[in-house]
Amino acid sequence: MTEPQVGGIPRDPRKAYRSKGFPEQSTDQPALTKETRPKPDHGEETYRGSGRLEGMRVLITGGDSGIGRAVAIAYAREGADVAVSYVPVEEEDARDTASWIEKAGRRCVLLPGDGSQEQVATKIVQDAIDAFGGLDVLVLNAAYQRDRDGLEQIATEEMDRTFKTNLYFPMWSARAAVPQMKPGASIIVTASIQAFQPSARLLDYAMTKAALVAFTKALAEELGPKGIRVNAVAPGPIWTPLIPGTDWPDKLPSFGQETPLGRAGQPAELAPAYVFLATPESSYVSGAVVPVTGGKHL
Repeated sequence: MTEPQVGGIPRDPRKAYRSKGFPEQSTDQPALTKETRPKPDHGEETYRGSGRLEGMRVLITGGDSGIGRAVAIAYAREGADVAVSYVPVEEEDARDTASWIEKAGRRCVLLPGDGSQEQVATKIVQDAIDAFGGLDVLVLNAAYQRDRDGLEQIATEEMDRTFKTNLYFPMWSARAAVPQMKPGASIIVTASIQAFQPSARLLDYAMTKAALVAFTKALAEELGPKGIRVNAVAPGPIWTPLIPGTDWPDKLPSFGQETPLGRAGQPAELAPAYVFLATPESSYVSGAVVPVTGGKHL
């Protein structure tokens, strides 16, 4: 994998990372970083912080790997303490993420639990608030997707898993957090290009991401008068453990090749958008959906 340049003249974005596809592979979900070939770049060796989030207290759902890990590393290097929620089978990934947060000199709180259960989702938020004494940024990032053969093949239990993970979990989390968030706080949602360009084989996932865009805009309108901002990031094709866990090994050799930049993105390339939306510099940005898609249109 080509390493992104740090400082100096910008590198050609078409060549900043791996410009070819990925080897065929398939894993169960929740998928783990060690099972993902090649390993995604979360910015471990490249992200440089400058204190833009100094002293902030953050909770990231699904923060153990992929986009969540990249955001956790970036936030820690910008000066934030970070709580990470994850399902218990992802303990190894979560501890690895925690080690990077702690290397940045910040505090990490690990919060295992299945957020598709209401009591667990609420407890995760309360535990983060209790540990830090408050919450300044809530990143609603946890998600589930699976390749579908057609609507008639989607079992009700699979609908429940997708909707509860991708929709109920964020709503339960926000509902628990908002009463305890103060003016200046923000909520950042991980949406998707699938909300705007839905794929038939990701039908239920795309539905939830479209709903999250509506959730972002409506909640921004509700919370604006309270001084709380709500925004979303819409990733395009990003190489994370979720991708081989989607059960489409035949698609991986061409994954991301259809973008104008001709390649898939890496989690490290998402983190700066999340940093911006959490900083005071974005104080007039609310209800926005920021695309990080390699040039694909929303």
